[in-house]
Amino acid sequence: MKSLKWLVALALAVLLTTTACGTSAAVSAGHPRPVTLRMTVWTANGVHLKLFKQIAAEYIKTHPNVKEIKFDPIPTDTYATSLTTQIAAGKRPDLAWIPETSASDFGSSGALLPLDGVLRKTPGYDYDDLSPTATKMWRHDGRLYAYPFSTSPYGVFVNLDLLKKAGQKTPADLIKAGRWNWNTAMAENAAVAARTGKAGMVIRDFDYKAWDNLVTLWGGWGALAWSEDGKTCGFGSPEMTQAMTFLHKSIFVDKAMPGPGTVADFFAGQSAMTITQISRASLLKGARFHWDLVPLPDGPKGPYAVFGQAGIGVLKKSPNAAVAADFLAFFTNPANSAKLAVYFPPPRMSQLNADTLARSNPLLDREQLQRLVVEGLPKAVVKPLHADQAELSQTVRAALDPLWRPKADVRSVMHGVCKKIQPLLGA
Repeated sequence: MKSLKWLVALALAVLLTTTACGTSAAVSAGHPRPVTLRMTVWTANGVHLKLFKQIAAEYIKTHPNVKEIKFDPIPTDTYATSLTTQIAAGKRPDLAWIPETSASDFGSSGALLPLDGVLRKTPGYDYDDLSPTATKMWRHDGRLYAYPFSTSPYGVFVNLDLLKKAGQKTPADLIKAGRWNWNTAMAENAAVAARTGKAGMVIRDFDYKAWDNLVTLWGGWGALAWSEDGKTCGFGSPEMTQAMTFLHKSIFVDKAMPGPGTVADFFAGQSAMTITQISRASLLKGARFHWDLVPLPDGPKGPYAVFGQAGIGVLKKSPNAAVAADFLAFFTNPANSAKLAVYFPPPRMSQLNADTLARSNPLLDREQLQRLVVEGLPKAVVKPLHADQAELSQTVRAALDPLWRPKADVRSVMHGVCKKIQPLLGA
């Protein structure tokens, strides 16, 4: 029902969105009117909001017509629905954080203001410093519609104490030996599960529902949910079938991963490894076990990387669109990007280096950041994205349900997914 509400809200939002140009009376020549800006965000973290407000206060000092900049937190689990409902109801914010799963829908809907012009023209912005890989998801027909304010790679957090207890080598040792791959990783997790009673590998936030998180595994096989142009289903491909067969065996035969209905929190010491974004490292503050963070294991296709993102967009129909775009340029300029990097890995190539990132990630060392961020970004992929993402995601989830049984016919299930979603892909 959430997905259907989201789709209805987005459809209404698109209908209510015009192709008005990105100018505003607020910055018209001669008599700028007083403006209050509102940006929706999904963080209610007091430290984050304090930083945002500090940056906003600096902007207001030099823009006296801007009286206030409000940051409006919306809970993560209802964010997309709430945002699109606001837009449809004519209560749109001026700026909004955009989830990566909504990037395609928002980019193609016409709801967002193109940003290329204002960012390129802003003195000192250095538009060409933005990584092409980081901005790719947020472009539509060659135009940039949202700034990727957070570009966070997925890695493997490791409980070194559990590995030692199970008599296993550390991933760092396996990396040095050129043996850090999915076969050895799952063998180690199976050993931990068998010898310690704890869980092995946990793909965080997957929970046999959020299937798109499995890109952190199937990326090693070079598998795709659908083709690059979004028209052809990829679930029935040999690469995807091999990847999902490996996953199924790891769960139900090797017991290297906890099965459906079993909860194991790595950060509470309940599993040997977990795949999640490096921003989760903050959960390890005060951890009672020794840990490490390493890149995703190599797959049959070799090394790969997966990044998660979120963007900031300007709502085109906002009466303050031009002012909002100008504030966005200030909010994400090199100096403020460096400040935001303390919590949100930046898309700027000049700031994607181990020294800069280490200053903002005190729990991670330079070697970890070098391997995951600096070396990972050029070969990175993102979660599967498509227009009408909500309906597609719901359909894939339902079609994958038969896979989460011990005697599932993997090949049959994967081809069944394609039968369900191919009509939605539009080919």
